Amino acid sequence: MPKNVKTDPDFFGFEELLTEGERSELAEIREIVQREIKPLANEAWDRAEFPFEAIETFAKTGIAGFQYPEYGDGRTRRPLFNGFLSIELNKADPSLAVASGVHTGLAMGSIYGGGDQRQRDRWMPDMVAWNKIGAFGLTEPEGGSDVAGGMRTTARRENDEWVLNGAKRWIGNGTFADLVVIWARDESDGNVKGFVVEKDTPGFHTSKIEGKIALRSVQNADISLNEVRVPEENRLQNIETFRDTAKVLAKTRGNVAWQALGVAIRAYELAREYAVDREQFGRPIGGFQMIQDLLVKMLGNITAMFGMVTRLAQKMADGTAGADHAALAKSFTTTKMRECVAWARELFGGNGIVLDYEVAKFFADAEAVYSFEGSREMNTLIVGKSITGHSAFT
Repeated sequence: MPKNVKTDPDFFGFEELLTEGERSELAEIREIVQREIKPLANEAWDRAEFPFEAIETFAKTGIAGFQYPEYGDGRTRRPLFNGFLSIELNKADPSLAVASGVHTGLAMGSIYGGGDQRQRDRWMPDMVAWNKIGAFGLTEPEGGSDVAGGMRTTARRENDEWVLNGAKRWIGNGTFADLVVIWARDESDGNVKGFVVEKDTPGFHTSKIEGKIALRSVQNADISLNEVRVPEENRLQNIETFRDTAKVLAKTRGNVAWQALGVAIRAYELAREYAVDREQFGRPIGGFQMIQDLLVKMLGNITAMFGMVTRLAQKMADGTAGADHAALAKSFTTTKMRECVAWARELFGGNGIVLDYEVAKFFADAEAVYSFEGSREMNTLIVGKSITGHSAFT
């Protein structure tokens, strides 16, 4: 390889904004993830199975406590550091990164933000240690983008219990989770409330969604709730309306923007390495103009994505990030990610559609990342309302 070739996809050096201590910790986790998580990824993805060995590795890194220092190691990590951590997890495998994010962000975030102190103390320590795995039950078979107003899962109070009825769909970790946060509409006041439903509760049934082409290792579930009885002590005490649910989603939506960046980066890395090594017409294809054009367009997208998510992390740290900031970041980065993985797959030619070269997995997984945590269109409407003052939601 010629000298002075810049192989780092972080072309403008955004990682330099981390402290020396943060870079050191990130390097340690990167090494663990590459050594213990990445080797599990392709085979598990091909089988559409979850590699439970990964849970032990996640527990060893302590990542479940990074956003909740009082239940972790007591050290506060900046949103910027957590963003770079997300990049590393997604470069290793988007499926396992999603499974981790559902547990640490959606499930734990709901309990931490929506529960009272007693509930946090009850569930958070076991979840930080990965002794209990969490899931987040919001989306329904007939309600995705309109679930706020169209939620059909109901809850009615009977003395000191709540009775839940309905169905949920696309619930990550749902087939094996110990604790599932179920969102249901209170029959008495019409407001959405949150309930922690424990595995093996009578009337609570899960089944794996088969035939996925993306995030195949994530065990998404269909959940049915038939007269499921949950004690009042399992109702998240600080959740009163769907607006409280939206606060959890606003935080995790920002993480999806970092996830999209991680997927794009790995696709670029694979494409750049292939372009340097693959020879056609007697020379590496990286020496052809059209190949360089694809790589530079990918790098430009990645650099723009870095700028947006870095500023979002800074605004999260100082408390000025709004739901509209997270929505714009999610919409923009997932769109640019989708372009990057398509260009990467194109660069590989026929080799880009087989798992052996890995880029096919990232190409497929990007479709799920593009769609969940609010579609591009729905996030566009959140930002559109913010900048015009008019709601275009119907």
